[in-house]
Amino acid sequence: MSFLSSFLRALYFTRRFWFILWALVTACVVGYFFSVWFVVVRMAILVTGLLAILDIWLLFRQKQGIHAIRDAPERLSNGDENLIHLSIESRYPFPVATRIIDEIPDQFQKRDFVLHIPLPTNGRHQATYSLRPVERGEYHFGDINVYASSSLGLVSRRYRLPASGMVPVYPSYVQMRRYELVAISNRLTELGIKRIRRIGHTMEFEHIRQYVSGDDVRTMNWKATARRGELMINAFEDERSQQVYSVIDMGRVMKMPFEDMSLLDYAINASLVISNIAIRKQDKAGLVTYSNQINAMLPADRRYTQMARILDVLYNQKTQFWESDFGLLYAHIARHLTQRSLILLFTNFETLSGLKRQLPYLRRIASRHLLVTIFFQNVALSELLDKPADTVEEVYIKTIVEQISFEKRQILKELEQHGIQPILTTPQDLTVNTINKYLELKARHMI
Repeated sequence: MSFLSSFLRALYFTRRFWFILWALVTACVVGYFFSVWFVVVRMAILVTGLLAILDIWLLFRQKQGIHAIRDAPERLSNGDENLIHLSIESRYPFPVATRIIDEIPDQFQKRDFVLHIPLPTNGRHQATYSLRPVERGEYHFGDINVYASSSLGLVSRRYRLPASGMVPVYPSYVQMRRYELVAISNRLTELGIKRIRRIGHTMEFEHIRQYVSGDDVRTMNWKATARRGELMINAFEDERSQQVYSVIDMGRVMKMPFEDMSLLDYAINASLVISNIAIRKQDKAGLVTYSNQINAMLPADRRYTQMARILDVLYNQKTQFWESDFGLLYAHIARHLTQRSLILLFTNFETLSGLKRQLPYLRRIASRHLLVTIFFQNVALSELLDKPADTVEEVYIKTIVEQISFEKRQILKELEQHGIQPILTTPQDLTVNTINKYLELKARHMI
């Protein structure tokens, strides 16, 4: 009974079979009026039945005719395209057509994910598809379902191949590595990172290196240039071991979505990149997350194992719906950060009154540390400003949008007036603008 049950569960009739069956039924109706035609239809039914039985025998005589393996990364990168590889092997002595339904995690909400792959005799095939997660957490893959059909195409056999497993989605380590590689190769300008003209540098000589476009010509080493026959400059050691803290607001203001990702996820990805670059520049990177309470605190450190700790902390951070307590944040920073540090505060202010409620706490933090407040520009509203207003309703909407945009600029000026470094940025430019500000402050020796 178990054999019959498993056989019936694996047996599927294809669309070709049902189309032929529908045509035969129609022919039978016609044959009711023409007896000679009915004889032909009976012969066609017999031939179709025999072909279907032959097709079943061809597909089910192999105990395990199809084998498939999913090769997924140990962890997925949030907001990036992640490649998933499928290896499919046919053990049939004839070519088969396969329809593959991989049970991808529920978070992607893809109900029509199908791959059509033809396999030669005893052949193999490597298939690749990509997934772009937009939130962190645990993603559970299911089994691999393969529907195999012969060249007759009347019947397909279903193979349910065990491949379930959990893959965690971490903050965008792909973006972190991309910025790290271009930083090492001195090609940051390709990603929009500006070269900052240094207003001075420490006089501790480090080494002589080849001139790169954008370097200060005043540091040219003419003796080394004459010896090597190419431009060489003196490199000086920057001031190191400064503390750089990424402080991430996890309150309700960071729940706003942009391109399927929340502002919190953009802030987390940017803080991961800036922490890695800070450590590469021999600074110490730390982390604080808060809302109505302090959720996580990671003291600044410059060891490379610090990035693994930052990843583990950011992995499970979730946006909360509470009003963020800036007073609690100030008290925590005052208690735990005794050394002057660069604080990159990722938050969002929509109104000037909202800023003024928190401004006393921001000013106290800025009196002890170098505070950079990073908040977001509403991209959807900016697009409305560029559209012409043709109706009275559109005029009203555009007027309101201009007022909101003006208030954002007022917030920017208010922060500057109180000695707080502001960054008003779109979510997609957050990482680049944050790195530019960090490099600028390093060049000006403000940290």
